[in-house]
Amino acid sequence: MWDFVILPKIRPREKTLRDREKSLSGRGTSVRDDWRARLSEEKSKVFCAYVRELESAYGMLSVSLNEAIELRLEGRLAKSWQAVNATPELCSRLTSPLASLIHALGEHAKHFGTVPNTAPLDAANFQSPRGQRSARMSGMLSRVLFSQRTQFLHKLGTLQEMVEDLGKEFCSSAEELGGGLSTDATILWDTVDADHYDINTCLRETFVLLKSFLRALPDDQLAGFQKSVLGSWRAGSSKSRPGKHQVLRHGRMAPIAGE
Repeated sequence: MWDFVILPKIRPREKTLRDREKSLSGRGTSVRDDWRARLSEEKSKVFCAYVRELESAYGMLSVSLNEAIELRLEGRLAKSWQAVNATPELCSRLTSPLASLIHALGEHAKHFGTVPNTAPLDAANFQSPRGQRSARMSGMLSRVLFSQRTQFLHKLGTLQEMVEDLGKEFCSSAEELGGGLSTDATILWDTVDADHYDINTCLRETFVLLKSFLRALPDDQLAGFQKSVLGSWRAGSSKSRPGKHQVLRHGRMAPIAGE
């Protein structure tokens, strides 16, 4: 004989409240669901704070690079060299905390077993040969990595490596352009433009991963995760280039995974 439990009937308003509570916590069924879902108030504050910090850094880099490119197109080469010379510092102000955040996500997931949803990188969203190659490799490996946790950690590792490598390549090319003595200026301009685009794509992918991560993160681990990110950012900032912040707002946007 089976023992049946008679569940109490749920009134419409009670069901609505329960559905709403469920939507604010716990992992969704897909990355798309996670991106569209609401976070709890505390998690939303954390998500918005990190996004705002990184968007500000991206805005400064993007505006400065756009100005340099426009000056070059106008034939004002000396001015364009001066403008592009400011971008390596701004690039580091973005890539250092971005890579640190990605690292903190991976470390927390390893130690606490957090298993968010994830989706493979799409090579079509990258412009540089380095970015496209890394994205294709990530997509291929995602088909043979059966564990969702392994897929998440692998994507984080790929993104962190891409951010660091693209940042170094961008800074090296921009510094050479800023010297005004390069014989391969066209190639270097194409490189900084493509690297900038791909860094932005990595930024958007990280926002999506962060949202899925926070959805899966137990509430009692939120404070610990914040402390981990802060420590990672401080460690990264000690390696970044010193300089004055500029308040600039603008950006070329890359596609967001899951949208």
